Amino acid sequence: MASVLDVQFEHYHTPNTIGLHERTPRVSWRIQCPEASTFNQDGYEIELTKYQTKYKHNTQVVRVQSSLSRLTRWPFTNSLCSRERISIRVRICDKECHTTSWSLPAHLENGLLNREDWICKRIAAAWGPETTGPGPEELYRRCFAIDGDIDQARLYITAQGVYESEINGSRVGDHFMAPGWTSYDGRLQYQTYDVTPYIVSGDNCIGVRVAEGWFSGRIGFEGGHRNIWGPHNALLAQLEILYTDGRPETIVSDASWAVSRGPIQLAQIYDGETYDATQEIPLWSSPTLPMDSPGWSPVSILSDLPITTELTAGYGEPVRRIEVVKALRHWTSPSGKMIIDFGQNLVGYVRLKNIRGRRGQKITLRHAEVLDQGELSIRPLRICKALDEYIIRSDTEVESYEPRFTFHGFRYAQIDNWTEGFELENVEAVVCHTDMKLVGQFECSDSLLNKLYQNIVWGMRGNFLSVPTDCPQRDERLGWSGDLALFAPTACLIYDCFGMLRNWLIDVEFDQHVLGGVPPMVSPNATLPDPIWCRRVPCAIWHDVTILAPWALYQETGDKTILSQQYNSMITWMNVLPKGREEMKHLWDPSVFQLGDWLDPAAPADEPWKSTTNAKMVANMFLIQSLDLMAKISQILERWPEQQRFEAEAAAARDEFQDEYVTKKGLVASDSQTAYALAICFDILSPAQKKRAATRLVELVRKNNFKIATGFAGTPYICEALASTGNLQIAYSMLLEKECPSWVYPVTMGATTVWERWDSMLPDGSINPGEMTSFNHYAFGAIAKFLYERVAGLQRLEPGWKSCRIAPSIGARFSSASASHLTPNGWLSCSWETSPIEGNTENISIFVKVPPNTNAEVIIPSGAGERREEVGPGSWSFNSTFERDYEWPVLPLKPKS
Repeated sequence: MASVLDVQFEHYHTPNTIGLHERTPRVSWRIQCPEASTFNQDGYEIELTKYQTKYKHNTQVVRVQSSLSRLTRWPFTNSLCSRERISIRVRICDKECHTTSWSLPAHLENGLLNREDWICKRIAAAWGPETTGPGPEELYRRCFAIDGDIDQARLYITAQGVYESEINGSRVGDHFMAPGWTSYDGRLQYQTYDVTPYIVSGDNCIGVRVAEGWFSGRIGFEGGHRNIWGPHNALLAQLEILYTDGRPETIVSDASWAVSRGPIQLAQIYDGETYDATQEIPLWSSPTLPMDSPGWSPVSILSDLPITTELTAGYGEPVRRIEVVKALRHWTSPSGKMIIDFGQNLVGYVRLKNIRGRRGQKITLRHAEVLDQGELSIRPLRICKALDEYIIRSDTEVESYEPRFTFHGFRYAQIDNWTEGFELENVEAVVCHTDMKLVGQFECSDSLLNKLYQNIVWGMRGNFLSVPTDCPQRDERLGWSGDLALFAPTACLIYDCFGMLRNWLIDVEFDQHVLGGVPPMVSPNATLPDPIWCRRVPCAIWHDVTILAPWALYQETGDKTILSQQYNSMITWMNVLPKGREEMKHLWDPSVFQLGDWLDPAAPADEPWKSTTNAKMVANMFLIQSLDLMAKISQILERWPEQQRFEAEAAAARDEFQDEYVTKKGLVASDSQTAYALAICFDILSPAQKKRAATRLVELVRKNNFKIATGFAGTPYICEALASTGNLQIAYSMLLEKECPSWVYPVTMGATTVWERWDSMLPDGSINPGEMTSFNHYAFGAIAKFLYERVAGLQRLEPGWKSCRIAPSIGARFSSASASHLTPNGWLSCSWETSPIEGNTENISIFVKVPPNTNAEVIIPSGAGERREEVGPGSWSFNSTFERDYEWPVLPLKPKS
């Protein structure tokens, strides 16, 4: 019999379903059927339970006649309100009235949906408004008494800055760098914690640490700026207690709180944390310490948040400490420094355990991604110290330390002045990132390609920390729009990042409004104080994120609400994009500077915009793509006038582009890998032109010995352009090329993440002299989409994976590949393996698993061609013999003698 699994509200995953902002949440579930089952859902029942207290609740059931199981409308009459706690169960039936058992319950609890629900005050340290530079953390505390049995207790809390809370000496929750980074003028996220187990009968104390974080700390380029969103930190906290006898009690941040400076003397995003254990205040979050103790001051009461600043739960998962990586080895560098190698470039911090030493002794931790001549290579960090310091508290005690309010991108750490009892087992790295759900896996018979894929995954993990950043280590770590625009389709295959990116896109639109309709280059817009870096000038690709990112999320999920949420942002961008005049009136204004194919390997090290490919031509190619997508999006949203407008504009732009950049037979201006890749993938050429363009692209690739010649713009498309035009073996030759520049070259150099430059490390092991030399940038990792779709053969045909294609692309030395992906309907997987028979004849075995409510087309190599099979849900296997029709390796073009 079928069963119902994974009941879900909207796109939230357990345990992130407390403190939400959902009045009528849509409901989804997955169906599990036995292999031989033909069960098809014809209707469903949803049982809703509402909880007034732990022991008091009411239940109702609604039946709906529908085969839908994804994002079904809220079927109940009443919408949910603030603080409401519910659970639902689902069961389904087929046309013969065979009914499954009830699913396990899924729980949801709303937060404070209305501004008037917040009755607490915004409080700050009295010295806060006077600070102009970095300072110590602020410790806030409030004692209170409990005079009865508690049914439940909830803490609603946020800060302008970053915070951690404690109750009676125990840390509350597991969030890292809460409340996360948003465009603070528009939205301030808050968190909701179930703190019922922390509170005891009698005396209690709540304490909150607050540090500057992104809000008022230094952030941005060339040293950045402080106080971008405010001159100092502030705290808002509201502890709501419900007694078993029905009495409510609320403890709020107000004048009754006290504040003191804490032992964290500095806590900065770029420069790191200094923790002076000699300044610790024992029992500071315990009721044992009286409120009028020396060293504590009354708090300052600030004015309420502007009504235009939304207090929201947000949609993304929190940042958490996800994994611990043990130190692999340590050695003494040529200069006498102790270096630790964790074996993996990661994002997080170093944890020290079993520390012994003298009171006041300072242990320092420096971080770097790579080594240079056996020492930490800190030059790529630019104006970023990446330095943590711990000052020992006691001569006799065993101590430990881990940062609370900073993070670093590093593989190596240098530890100075740990003179007593150092053991490698007492050093470990804590990996931190947004707690997204892993939804994709890939593997093949080529070990270097497997390592490349793992590097891509690690690069995404390190750069999806609250917002999608460009890099996690230097004085930047900003939410670059162009990087995400190009990587989003790949990101969705690896992690479920819908909630995080939906959350970020709301900030993109807010920043776009602030900039008069031009989207930000980075969001949250940390460039606002800087007229040089705060570009209000429109820019292709980077600003096309307003269209490209929502489209990628829609393709992955089939959820068109992300398109409607961002539609105004898209239209606004299209309306402010400056067009040319007369014969170029549907293309970009040619006077506008463009970044183009950023970081083309042929561009000068310190002038990455000077690519081989005409930057303004690249901008117009992406404009045509955006116009095409706007026509499709408008049709999906039933915006018929806009659909007609964008269809007409796209056709006119193609005509103008042809006149300006393409010969009659299909040669494209710039005559580069990027030019032809984009022209092919964006369907800019006629069929005859496309054939000639593909031939020329192959010539260029072979002439370049299969080495990559694309930057940010062309890299996601180059291999697909080759494969889709019948040149798969050429694409594989590029994919597997080991010489620089190539995808595999960094792997051969020991990379464990994707680099910003193809040659961030030069072949002789030295570091690229360019100022922008990161060893953890995800943009070039967009090739992972090609690994899924071509090497493994897992291809989406419809939004939300309602139908798919399994089409292994046999070639190169590949003898096997596999991929799996958690689609909205469940896990979809395919694997294939070949074995030689005789001569060019080989056997292929293909294994496919298709989830319910999904149809798959399987393309099976057979003889000198292929055969097709249509299959539905279930596990399937296919065997066939085929004739290998290619020679490997493919040879490059040799110059004529």
